[in-house]
Amino acid sequence: MSKTVHCQLLDKELPALAFPPYPGELGKRIVAGISAEGWQQWLAHQTMLINENRLSPINPEHRKFLEGEMEKFLFGGGSEKPQGYVAPED
Repeated sequence: MSKTVHCQLLDKELPALAFPPYPGELGKRIVAGISAEGWQQWLAHQTMLINENRLSPINPEHRKFLEGEMEKFLFGGGSEKPQGYVAPED
């Protein structure tokens, strides 16, 4: 049986991440309180942020912005979508 965690983002018991997806204390906090499903939701949101804001993951200022947004998304009640963002139609 796979390990589960009470996901702070989705507020339910779900399969846990297999390893910390981010370095340091934040990574430990994520693996302890965010499910694999919750992490996938963050990755989708992060991709949207990178694309809409034309961010570069190798730029230290952009990485710092994304880390702050990750904390807000996962633990702080949500991250804002970029101004003027229109979701693609399925």
